[in-house]
Amino acid sequence: MRIFKPLVVILCFTCAIGSATAATIFTTAKDTDLRLAPGGEVSFRKGSQPTENEISIFVNPKIHFQTMLGFGGAITDASSEVFAKLSPEVQEEFLKAYFDVEGLDYSLARTTIHSADFGSGSYTYIEEGDKELRTFSIEHDRKFRIPLIKRAIQAAGGELLMYASPWSPPAFMKDSNNMLQGGKLLPEYYQPWANYYTKFIKAYEKEGIPIWGITIQNEPMATQRWESSIYSAEEERDFLKFYLGPTMEKEDLGDKKIIVWDHNRDLIGNRANTIFGDPEASKYAWGIGYHWYEVWTGSDAKHVNLQNVYESYPDKPILFTEGTIERFDPERFQYWPNAERYANDMINDFNVGVVGWTDWNILLDENGGPNHVGNFCFAPIHADTTTGELIYTPTYYYMGHFSKFIKPGAKRVSTTVSQSFLLASSFINPDGSVATVILNKGDEPVSFNFYVGDQEAEWSIPARAIQTVVH
Repeated sequence: MRIFKPLVVILCFTCAIGSATAATIFTTAKDTDLRLAPGGEVSFRKGSQPTENEISIFVNPKIHFQTMLGFGGAITDASSEVFAKLSPEVQEEFLKAYFDVEGLDYSLARTTIHSADFGSGSYTYIEEGDKELRTFSIEHDRKFRIPLIKRAIQAAGGELLMYASPWSPPAFMKDSNNMLQGGKLLPEYYQPWANYYTKFIKAYEKEGIPIWGITIQNEPMATQRWESSIYSAEEERDFLKFYLGPTMEKEDLGDKKIIVWDHNRDLIGNRANTIFGDPEASKYAWGIGYHWYEVWTGSDAKHVNLQNVYESYPDKPILFTEGTIERFDPERFQYWPNAERYANDMINDFNVGVVGWTDWNILLDENGGPNHVGNFCFAPIHADTTTGELIYTPTYYYMGHFSKFIKPGAKRVSTTVSQSFLLASSFINPDGSVATVILNKGDEPVSFNFYVGDQEAEWSIPARAIQTVVH
């Protein structure tokens, strides 16, 4: 395992006036041993006018956009079950790899409100038919999930922004009488279901796990063979407006963030307009969450829809709440395009206003599970439970090019690229350092000019590589 030692970087002390003096570059590249590797320092000089046949990146640290919330992944039942099978030494390795400053320095985590597909079975926190929630208990989670969450918080330095999402209400609360395969929450159970969220939050906080926020429903427009439930935009609006929002306030949980939608980019505009366009519903909503799976239709990723929401509702943060590489294949643990998809989507989404990124499962086994309906997927780290070893995929390192260098509270700053050979996004951290992430998905190395204000440096990025330059 490659645990990263603290790195000495040359920071920009003149960013406030839009210039830089020196920078340090970190690189991960296909067909090399480079994995978040420091590659030396570059010096800046007075910039000159670039030509149109040159490739140039322009960073202006004086122009700021959204404030970043953080980076992280989901601590699911599946992740927790696999983690419990590891030796104490490998468990420590895993926790450092994600949550320690020497690893990816994750600051954000998602978990589920009772079961999702990733886990060994389907369950709730109450006995079936208990609309009064008298039997509510999180005892199930104390075996695997809660211990992992507590250790993750400890590994992260005692603080981890945690939010939770339900995949389905209990079966008896739905018109289908089934937690799986869609169905809808029956109107007579709107209030008991709203109460369920508050009981979950209070139960977890009693365990010493602070809950920052909740999403209303995971993927509310998808009928899945696993736990799922459908809300139209109007139904989600009214549930928030008349039940969940008031109930959270009544239970002294009004400070918890409520995230709407929690589904793909394709329909996000409709959901935002319906909920944020209603002042009485909007007042309860912190922001909107989204996934990246709209490409299942054959469509390209709809980054532009996020830009529309960002421009239409600038006071409502946009948070990436889930994404993963589906259709698990054990021959593709080191498949480079998987990592490139992450970086491509992250850069494009950050450049239109997204404030944070939550990956899906932080850990899965050698089969892409466990998953009780066979929906096996990839994670940045897998554990081979037959050998007890961790498998680090390229995605893990690509995630680190963002999470290690872009800190909570950072602000995205103006960045443009002259040609389409590269993608880039830049952020100024609370300490004044600026991190620029650069992606080359091409099969050839690319040389380019890098401008910060009126200062210029030159270097190249290898083929099929990602770089973070700290200046």
